[in-house]
Amino acid sequence: MTRLGLITTSLLLSSVVYADESEQSQNKIDVPSPWKSEIEFGYQSHTGNTDSRSVNSRLSAEYLSGRHRTTGEWKYYQLYKDGEEDKRQSTYLAQSDYKLGPKSYLYGNFQGVDSRYSAYFKDYTLSSGLGYQFYNTEAFLLELELGPGYRYQEPNTDEIDDDTLAFDEQVEEAIFRGHIKSNWHITKSLNLSAAVTLVAGDSNVRTDTDLNATNSITEHIALKVSYSRQYHDRVPEGLQNADSIFSINILFSI
Repeated sequence: MTRLGLITTSLLLSSVVYADESEQSQNKIDVPSPWKSEIEFGYQSHTGNTDSRSVNSRLSAEYLSGRHRTTGEWKYYQLYKDGEEDKRQSTYLAQSDYKLGPKSYLYGNFQGVDSRYSAYFKDYTLSSGLGYQFYNTEAFLLELELGPGYRYQEPNTDEIDDDTLAFDEQVEEAIFRGHIKSNWHITKSLNLSAAVTLVAGDSNVRTDTDLNATNSITEHIALKVSYSRQYHDRVPEGLQNADSIFSINILFSI
């Protein structure tokens, strides 16, 4: 075979190999990870006429595989005034969903609150029922959950005084839970979310409201402004029905 023939054959073989690699590259599909997690942290310090500092943090994770969706979340808030702890609260959330169809799903939910300034120092609820997604697009999510459950509340009788938002009674009762959640991606960098959870039983009706605005700084870092409010329809005489927390945090997405 002549030198020209060798060169021509080599070029043809190279073209075939390149075309095959190019086709494989085009056919390759990037599969998103089933895991999504976030870390959130905020801190405030006041000195001078007022001596106080507070810290709030949040950890969350979500796993999505086929028809199953599992989420978990932990929130923590602590406030010190004049060198002594004034407020402390931990909130836990765990939920598992199973999709029945394009919009409906079954859910199981656990939510717990350990606090030194809410209506009860321990407030745990278990619930299961049906969820429905009215909208579920990349830009907007709106879903509703309804179902029966069980509530356990335990006051810390050693800490109760005149300004403590708690009754000297233990609660174990059946409840009804309703939860509505929305998430709106206004722009690529700005996201708004809102959630309202109602837990109703014979002893008390509690409503939790969470509002969040998240502005992305980079792909994995964002600034988040949050407002949360707890409302109880039955409180000791002379005390307010609601407690609220406003925070500005740095959010890390993994």
